[in-house]
Amino acid sequence: METLLWHLTRGNALVFIIILGIGGSFQNGFHVTVISSPSPGCRLSVSTTMSVCLQYIWSFINSSWIGRYEETPPPQTVKLLWSAIVSLYAVGGLLGSMSVRCIAGRFGRKRAMIWNNVVNIVAAVIMFTSRGANSFEMILIARFLFGFNAGLGVNIHAIYLGESSPKKIRGMVTLTSATFLSIGKLSGQFVGLREILGREDSWNILLCVSTCFSVVQLLTLPFFPEAPRYLLIEKGNAEACKKALQSLWGRGEYKLEMTEMVVEQAAIKGETSKTLLELLRDRSVRWQLITMVVVYGCIQFSGITAISVFSFDIFKEAGIPLDKIRYVTLGVGVSEVLTSITCGLLIESVGRRALLWGGFGAMSAIMILITITLNLKDYSFWIPYSTVGLIFLFVIFYGGGPAGVLPSLTHEIFIQSCRPAAFVFTGILRWLGFSVLGLVFPFLIELLKSVSFVLFACMGLLASFYIFFYLPETKGKTLLEISEEFKNITLCENPLSVDKTLETRL
Repeated sequence: METLLWHLTRGNALVFIIILGIGGSFQNGFHVTVISSPSPGCRLSVSTTMSVCLQYIWSFINSSWIGRYEETPPPQTVKLLWSAIVSLYAVGGLLGSMSVRCIAGRFGRKRAMIWNNVVNIVAAVIMFTSRGANSFEMILIARFLFGFNAGLGVNIHAIYLGESSPKKIRGMVTLTSATFLSIGKLSGQFVGLREILGREDSWNILLCVSTCFSVVQLLTLPFFPEAPRYLLIEKGNAEACKKALQSLWGRGEYKLEMTEMVVEQAAIKGETSKTLLELLRDRSVRWQLITMVVVYGCIQFSGITAISVFSFDIFKEAGIPLDKIRYVTLGVGVSEVLTSITCGLLIESVGRRALLWGGFGAMSAIMILITITLNLKDYSFWIPYSTVGLIFLFVIFYGGGPAGVLPSLTHEIFIQSCRPAAFVFTGILRWLGFSVLGLVFPFLIELLKSVSFVLFACMGLLASFYIFFYLPETKGKTLLEISEEFKNITLCENPLSVDKTLETRL
C-alpha cells in the first residue's frame, strides 16, 4: 500500500522538504514573532504592546544616541527610529516578493534559495555587530535585509515545493511551507523567553538565531536537484527532469508526471514567464486573480492580528499571572503547528475548498462569540476563560484552514508561465496588507474597541461565501484542468475570463 510515509521516504523527499523549510518560510515566521511577542508591563499605548526584544532595542537607541551625541534623544526621534525598525521588515518583504519573478527566472529555484541564504547571513552579521558598534543604523539595515530574505524566501519556497511534488500528494507537500511558517513562529516565541535569550544582554543574538538554519540550507541544498517542472517546461531538459524526480521520489519512470508537464509545455507554446503587468492584463486568469485578492485580503482582515494584540489582555482578564502569559502564548503557537500538520494529513482527502470555506466560516463565528464574551466579561468569572478557549479555537481553524491551504492553492491555480508573476502579485497583496493593517489597526481598535471584531467576522464570512460558491476544487487535478475549471466560472450567466459563454462546472 502506497502510504504517505512511503512516498516521502522512497527518495530524498522528506529530507528535501525539511531542508527547504528551515531556510524558507521558517525564517519569516521566526522574525514575525521574535520581534512582536508581547511583554508584560511594556505598554506604548492603549492599543499596542511592546515586545521584550523591542523594549531592549528602544533602550539601545537611547543609550546609543547619548553615547554618540552626549544628550538625551527627543522622545519623538526614538519613537520614529523604533517604528522604522518595525516597518522596514515589511518594506524589505515587499521588495523581496516583487523580485521573485526576476530572481527565480534568472537563477532557477535552487540557486535563488541558495543566494537568498547569503542575504540572511549578511543581515545576521550586521545585526550581531550592531550592539558592539553602538549603531542603531545597522539594526535598520539588518531588519530591511531580513525582510527581503523573508519576502523572497517564502515565495520561492512555495514555488520550489509545488514544482517538485507529484500530483497525488501535491497539496500535502506544498502545505509544509505553512507548517514551517508556524514552526518558525513558535521558535521565535520560545527563544524569546527570558530564560532562553529574551534578556537585555542578548537581544542581538536573539535576532540572529534563525540564521543558523540558513547556513544549514546553504551547505546542503546544492546536493538536491532543481525543481523538475522548471527543468522540463522552462528549460526543456526531460532527462534532468526525470533524474530530479527519481532523486526526490525514488526510482521509477514517472511517465504520467512527465506527460502532464509536456502537455502543459505545449499549451503555453513556448511562452516565457509573464511579467506582473502581462498577468494583470490576461483575461484568462481574471478569476484566479480575483480569488487571490479575496482570500489574501480576508486573511489579513480575518482578525488574527486582533487576536495577537488582544490575547495579552484576555489572558490577563482570565486571571493568568503576568509572568505566565508568555507560556500560554506558547501553547497557542503549539496549537497552530499541530493544526497545520493535521491539515497536511487531511488536505488530499478532504480537499482544499472545504478546508478553506469551513475555516473562514468557523473563524467568522468565533469572532462573533469573542465580541460577545468581551462585552460580557464582567458578568461572570467564567466568561474570560471561555474567551481564552475561543482564542485557541480561532487559531486552530486559522492554521487548519486558510493559513494551511493557501500555499497549495496559490501554486495550483496558475500554470507555469503565470506562476512567478502570480507569486509577485500575492506577495504584494500580503506585504501591503500587512503594512496597511499595521497603520489602520491601532486607530480601528481605538475607535471601535472590541466591536471591530464584528468587522473581522464579516470579512471571514465574505471569504467563506466566495469560496463555497465560486472556487473550484483543485484536489487530484492537473494544473491545466484547474485552469479550465476557472475559465468555466460564470457570473450572472456571463463568463468573466473568456469571451464565449461556458456552463459552470461548480
